[in-house]
Amino acid sequence: MTVAACAEIVRRGDPDRFLAAMAAPVEARAALFPLYAYNVEIARAPWVSAEPMIGEMRLQWWRDAVAEIGEGKPPRAHEVVAPLAEVVAERNLPIWLLDGMAEARRRDLWPEDFADADALMQHLGATAGHLMWLSALALGAPAGLELAARDAGLAQGLAAWLQAVPDLRGRGQRPLPSAEPEAVATLARDGLAALSRARAARVGEAVPAFRAAWLAGPILRQAAARPERVLEGGLGVSEFRRRASLAWAAARGRW
Repeated sequence: MTVAACAEIVRRGDPDRFLAAMAAPVEARAALFPLYAYNVEIARAPWVSAEPMIGEMRLQWWRDAVAEIGEGKPPRAHEVVAPLAEVVAERNLPIWLLDGMAEARRRDLWPEDFADADALMQHLGATAGHLMWLSALALGAPAGLELAARDAGLAQGLAAWLQAVPDLRGRGQRPLPSAEPEAVATLARDGLAALSRARAARVGEAVPAFRAAWLAGPILRQAAARPERVLEGGLGVSEFRRRASLAWAAARGRW
């Protein structure tokens, strides 16, 4: 039960975050991979069965495991729980953020409409936003960086969400408050505004955590310019650009 096992889970389940973490110093990877692996595990929990109650049980298992970590109990024998417990203890991470991420995933069990754009943003804030802030905290970010981390997480989460829209619709979900082109473009512009705010902050040693949002800008700009690509599944960048842009950012200590 090592960080290497967590890295493999992230490689298979979240390749963009895997690449971003691999561009980080070794010490940073040791903190990031358990958090990212935890995110993979709870994100896929609602999809392991067509029966929502199975997903509920899996998410509750994770919430219980996280609660035990917070209580200082020996971690459960699981390839992610033990490394996660170490990171939480060593970096003094808030348990409520981890629990909130799992609780937010319960929404994926039921094909409910988002009441409006704010409701979608709140969901992304409790998933990608929480994860980005936890990742930044794990790398030593001060409390004053929270808003920037949450803005970066929101932008990254929204970009990934818009890319996943066709798949989510195919699973019977209703992932958008409105599928009207202008409504989708407005969402993308809101994400770009959040990204711009985040980039204005000095993130210091938390750069490797923020780097998980390195593709958010290109994806959101595509969605803002041509919102019809969201429903068509046409968002994305070439593999060359994906890797080259990450290498450029990492070489310059940027995100």
